[in-house]
Amino acid sequence: MDNQIQTVTKPQFVEVSRQKPSEGKNQGLSEEYHGHKSNRPETVNPKKGKPPAANNRFIQVQLLGINDLHGQLNVTRKVNGKPAGRVDYLAAYLKQREAENKNTLLVEDGDMVGASPPISALLQDEPTIEILNKLGFDIGTVGNHEFDEGLTELMRLIKGGTHPKTGNFAGSNFPWIVANVVNEKTGKTILPPYQVIKVNGMPIGFIGVVTTETPTLVVPSGVAGLKFTDEVEAINQNVAELKNQGVKSIVVLAHNPGTSGPNGENPAGQLVDIANRVDDEVDIIFGGHNHAYMNATIDNKLVVQSYSYGTAFSDVDIEIDPKTKDIVSKRAEIVTTFQEGIEPDPEIKKIIEGYEAKIEPIVNQVVGSSSESLTAKQNENGESVLGDFIADAQRKALNTEFAFMNPGGIRADIDPGDITWGEIYTVQPFNNDLVKMSMTGQQIRELLNQQWGATKTNMLQISGLSYTWDPNKLAGQRVVSIKLPDGTEMDPNKSYSVTANIFLSGGGDGFTVFIQAKNKEVGPVDLDALVNFSKAQPKPFTYVIQNRIQKVQ
Repeated sequence: MDNQIQTVTKPQFVEVSRQKPSEGKNQGLSEEYHGHKSNRPETVNPKKGKPPAANNRFIQVQLLGINDLHGQLNVTRKVNGKPAGRVDYLAAYLKQREAENKNTLLVEDGDMVGASPPISALLQDEPTIEILNKLGFDIGTVGNHEFDEGLTELMRLIKGGTHPKTGNFAGSNFPWIVANVVNEKTGKTILPPYQVIKVNGMPIGFIGVVTTETPTLVVPSGVAGLKFTDEVEAINQNVAELKNQGVKSIVVLAHNPGTSGPNGENPAGQLVDIANRVDDEVDIIFGGHNHAYMNATIDNKLVVQSYSYGTAFSDVDIEIDPKTKDIVSKRAEIVTTFQEGIEPDPEIKKIIEGYEAKIEPIVNQVVGSSSESLTAKQNENGESVLGDFIADAQRKALNTEFAFMNPGGIRADIDPGDITWGEIYTVQPFNNDLVKMSMTGQQIRELLNQQWGATKTNMLQISGLSYTWDPNKLAGQRVVSIKLPDGTEMDPNKSYSVTANIFLSGGGDGFTVFIQAKNKEVGPVDLDALVNFSKAQPKPFTYVIQNRIQKVQ
């Protein structure tokens, strides 16, 4: 894709004052949710405490934030066995909270689009932007997935433009900011680095950053011509500028990972490092990227993250001293969007139904039937049944000896019963080309050893081979043996045919050995491979974990 580099002018002050009727508070639950897990502890986190006194001279401001929505507009998920999510329910929660405080800002922390289900992805993620517009979001930043289709498409979603599939689109109604993504040629940021919003006369500065790991998480064309600079340096540079303008209330929107316990204990992740290193004038940091819970105070900065997919949001209350224009108190709760006990917002529900009608003929095609769930949850060895199924589909599509699939590209499970095209799309939403290539046995061993990185483990799902690994060995040496289907050891000097998606083949997720592969040929997209493989199975079919990955006990 042709990625036209954009430059920006200096951000302007924006005055915001919303007049909303007062309603009663629906006290939310603070719960834990990580990826496919749904075991959030149902503990109430009473953020509000006593209402402010009538003569309180401080100005109360409410910040409502979401992260990692991924276009999950009509997807219901289970949290502790109870339905949660869907943006019409999220909208109802947000509007209820907005009604309690006219000084409310809605903020988003990246990955609003990309890796989306059909309702958003088939329409170039325009439905997600439209709904964020309808909800009245005030400010946002980008995540790594905003770059999935390149900068030109990102700018079209933000600023408006025409796409051959969907026609003209008006774009986003709210400003997007990012301080650490730079045009390599001009040295200027692709979007404004910060925005100042005045609430009831009080200036609040917002600075946006995205993880510097983005180039390893996106196909090369998605970040062509862009440089991702150190988040802390970018934040501090813009804090200095805001301070020069007299702005003392500063919020960072950081698409970076972090976690904490339900009561703020044991904070971990990049957000901890960022909080400790940024200027002390920063008051609040909204996080994202790893779809986790975080509500902790680190170096006197309040750091929050609210899971993902619209199943929760962050509700942050701050008080600003009108004399000093600085934040004097801050507190937060993470609210789960349970569907029970609240009606979906009718306006947003109607928009969803309209988009569902547009895509219904495509997504409801039945392409297979499974007697059991196919889940992406890995066993203790690092293998999942859905990972096996996808890797087998890709190996068959290109008729190679082996196939490797990155687990981060598996975005949903497959439920028992009829499998629709829409379900397959939700599992594989990237439309990545598959690539056939040649790799030596030694390169494959090095590739498998790259699964254990310096900071995280990323277990590839495999087809056509099996291996044993020892957790007690040093990283880079954990693969003990690699066997072929006939039980013989892989020959380190022999060349083998391999399939992987184009993201992996370019060294994505840190699997740089793929870059050394030879004789690369581009084949069908991963979605088509999985659809065709599903169609070829018995109806119904049963798939179980193949035990291709074994850990030494």
